[in-house]
Amino acid sequence: MQRQFLRTALLPIAALWTMPVWAQGPADRDWMWHPAWGWGHMMFGGLMMIVFWGSLIVLVVLLVRWLSGGGGALQSRSSALQILQERFARGEIDKEEYEERRKILNG
Repeated sequence: MQRQFLRTALLPIAALWTMPVWAQGPADRDWMWHPAWGWGHMMFGGLMMIVFWGSLIVLVVLLVRWLSGGGGALQSRSSALQILQERFARGEIDKEEYEERRKILNG
């Protein structure tokens, strides 16, 4: 499932990174100011910069989540319940307080 997730996340990002190359023909790569271009092509520079940096940030976030296991809120809920159980086992809280807080944590 993680491989499928990575494929569906990385394929569109890779396609977006190569879009400026698709927009240029072989003659356009050799000469910066083609007579037919005018200034119209420059308005997409800012958009492509946003797409590039946005996809790079998304890629890094997905990579970090994938490498860390990606538990998120579920892991923090179980760790909170474990802390509550440890406090009850040490005698820091009584049974009534333990039951009340456990009900709140479980929803």
